[in-house]
Amino acid sequence: MTEEKVPDELSRLWRLPTESRLGRPAGLDVERVVRAAVELADRDGLGGVTLLKVAQELDVTKMSLYRHVGSKGELFVLMGDLATGPAPEIGAGGGWREGLRQWAHAHRAIYLRRPWMVHLPVSGPPGGPNAISWMDALLRVLRDTGLGWGPKVSLLMVLGGYVRQASVVTQQLEEGRRDAGLDQTRIEQDYGRALADLVDPARFPDAAKLFASPVFMAPPEDNDEASADREFVFGLELILDGVAATIENVA
Repeated sequence: MTEEKVPDELSRLWRLPTESRLGRPAGLDVERVVRAAVELADRDGLGGVTLLKVAQELDVTKMSLYRHVGSKGELFVLMGDLATGPAPEIGAGGGWREGLRQWAHAHRAIYLRRPWMVHLPVSGPPGGPNAISWMDALLRVLRDTGLGWGPKVSLLMVLGGYVRQASVVTQQLEEGRRDAGLDQTRIEQDYGRALADLVDPARFPDAAKLFASPVFMAPPEDNDEASADREFVFGLELILDGVAATIENVA
C-alpha cells in the first residue's frame, strides 16, 4: 500500500519539512511569511494584509511568497491558526460545564485581543495544529458526558460559532458608538423613545409593550464593556443549559 501524500496546504499548516527549492530567498520560510502577515493585521487590520504588503515587510518580491504560500486564501488560514495559538489548560476538576465556560471565555479573549480575526473567512473545518488543540481541549472536557462524537462535533460548531458571532456584534456596536459619539446608554434610550412612537400596539402588541416598558430607559449599572460581558455570559449560559439537557437525555 502506498502512503498518500499530505496536501501541500496541510504540509505548510503543520510546518512539515518539504523538499528544498531552487531560488528560495535565504532565511524565508512559511513561519516568517505568516508571522509578518499577522503583524500587519495586528497593526492595520485584516484589510491591510495583501501578499504585496507582506512581501514588502519581508523585503522580498511578491512572487517569492508563492514558494511558501499558495494563495491569499491559504495565507488567511495560516494566519488564523498562528494567531489563535494553542489552547490553554482548561477544565481541571471543574466538570464539563466549567470547562466549556473556560473554553468559550478563552476563545473570546483572542477575538478581543485581535479583532481582525472575526473577519477571517471560514474556509472549512479546523485543520491546523492550534485549531486541533482547541478541538482536543473541548473534547477532553466532554469525555465523560456520555455524548457521542456527532453531538460533540455539533457542540464544537455551536459554541465556537456563538463566541465568534458575539465578538462580531460587540465589535460592530463599539464601532457604531464611536461613529455616533454616544455611549451605549444614550443609544438605547434614543432607540427606545423612537420606537415607542413608531410601533403600533394594534399591529405589534407585544413589541409595543416592550417599548412602553422602562427597559431601555434604565440607568446604566456598569460601563459598555461590562454590559457586553454580561450579555455574552447570558447567551453562553443558555447554550450550557441546552448541553446539560442533552447530557441528561443520554444518561
